[in-house]
Amino acid sequence: MAASRNEVILSASKAPLGAASRAASHGLTIDALVGQHYGFIWRVLRGLGLSRADAEDATQQVFMIAARKLDAIDPDRARSFVYGAALRVAKNALRGQRRRREVVADDELLDEAEPEARGPEKMAELVQARRLLAQVLAHLDEKHRRVIVLAEVEQLEVPEIALLEGVPVGTAASRLRVAREKFRALLLTLRDHNPFADEP
Repeated sequence: MAASRNEVILSASKAPLGAASRAASHGLTIDALVGQHYGFIWRVLRGLGLSRADAEDATQQVFMIAARKLDAIDPDRARSFVYGAALRVAKNALRGQRRRREVVADDELLDEAEPEARGPEKMAELVQARRLLAQVLAHLDEKHRRVIVLAEVEQLEVPEIALLEGVPVGTAASRLRVAREKFRALLLTLRDHNPFADEP
């Protein structure tokens, strides 16, 4: 990621002084917000289909928004706030990305691979798996894509997903069940491109 946490903190710290000082009175600082939620927001934005470059810009925008509204953020609901901001920023970014007809390039997928997995065969597998995941997620409607990312990438429990999505727990559970069914069906449809599928 080109935009580091420190760069985001530096940019976000240019928020109006009044907001920052009032927020400090209830213990929430932009440094803490970025430190706690930067990785989460980055992964959500990537999971929603943003290219790496757009995810970098969008992550910074999310924390700029948070910095401007720091005094209004309940510390106990800070993750919900930045998640909601990320969804709004992502919609705009995806519109621009579609206009540019961007696709995820192999070198981008390689750059995001874990260092210990950089053997040639493992790298090829990871690129294929990441491409497949991107294809499957792209075929899901937005609400199902979001819950898959939250449940399977972020490993959140259903009550946490319900809180972030602003829906009852039963609705979140039902949405996740449907999303997983659709995900599995799409994997079968794309079986020929799935490096982890069993041989017939």
